[in-house]
Amino acid sequence: MNNFVYRNPTELIFGAGQLSHLPEKARQLGSTVLLVYGGGSIKRSGLYDQVTAHLAEAGCRVIELPGVEPNPRLATVKKGIELCRQERADWILAVGGGSVIDAAKAVAVGVPYDGDVWDFYLRRAVPEKALPLGTVLTLAATGSEMNRSSVVTNWETQEKLGASTTFPAFSILDPTYTFTVPRDQTIYGICDMMSHVFEQYFSHTPEIPLQTRFAESILKTVIENAERVLEKPADYDARANLLYCGTMALNGTLPVGVETDWATHKIEHAVSAIYDIPHGGGLAIIFPKWMRYVYRENVERFSRYATEVWGIDADGKTDEELSLAGIEATEAFFARIGAPTRLADYQIGEENLDAMAEKATPFGPIGNFKQLTSTDVREILRMCL
Repeated sequence: MNNFVYRNPTELIFGAGQLSHLPEKARQLGSTVLLVYGGGSIKRSGLYDQVTAHLAEAGCRVIELPGVEPNPRLATVKKGIELCRQERADWILAVGGGSVIDAAKAVAVGVPYDGDVWDFYLRRAVPEKALPLGTVLTLAATGSEMNRSSVVTNWETQEKLGASTTFPAFSILDPTYTFTVPRDQTIYGICDMMSHVFEQYFSHTPEIPLQTRFAESILKTVIENAERVLEKPADYDARANLLYCGTMALNGTLPVGVETDWATHKIEHAVSAIYDIPHGGGLAIIFPKWMRYVYRENVERFSRYATEVWGIDADGKTDEELSLAGIEATEAFFARIGAPTRLADYQIGEENLDAMAEKATPFGPIGNFKQLTSTDVREILRMCL
């Protein structure tokens, strides 16, 4: 196991009816709040009215940044920064899924920064200050509610990049708010949280049994609850299990002492920077192909994945055979729940393979399980066609 320092200051407030804590939290953070949300689903569900009523109860003046995109745009972030500065916002409340929270994080670190907020994503600067941020989560997927990561798309340059920004001060997770999530978004969320685990599970770091079992338990819990949720969208326990899995998959628990990978996420970011496809859908397509491309780097790890996560009988099978069986089980599961399996599902062909390969590797080779050059990325994308 490698050395590590672990810190996560986010207060997680989980369960039905927990929005009742919002007035108390609002009073602690300030009287003027920027409310950030997406396309309007929170208004249709009634959540918007509940949130604004609680903010009024706390005596907050509310300014709004609606319309955050599924792949949040830099232009939207900059609009939020200007709103906060003009209205002297004390804090930010993000109500929605990971894209809304990522945009809100970018706004939070952009307000006190004298330069261009995009500097953080280009690795030209590191955030030193941020407005306080709270979240009300409506989608089990990204884990952004309990980490400091943020991904933003610069549509003008067709770049989608991540940065380490700021932790939410608190996050309210009520599984009932996920009951009305559309089926395709639920599927994408399942693929996304599993992909987060994969990025931290497939590692060469020795002697990490606890982290390994943490990861396997999250994957098995997602698999056990995915089809329950798709069959009965209002199954509270299944929704709750998925919601907590999404948080635990990316709140810093899994990677302590572990060399992680993240190449597949960078590849997907390059695809959706050009084609604006759903992040979880892109990951469902790319991850199994990444697995096929790299599994021989550590067949023991992949064979364990097959037996411990998918329950594949190891009797009479080599590590290579088990590795391939685990990859096939992953592909079959994604297909069974209705996830896309090929880039062709999004009408993506060969025309931008070179551009996507270059965009995936702007700072050099990516990944640690196997370092991938732009040539490697191009081959993986070709396998995805």
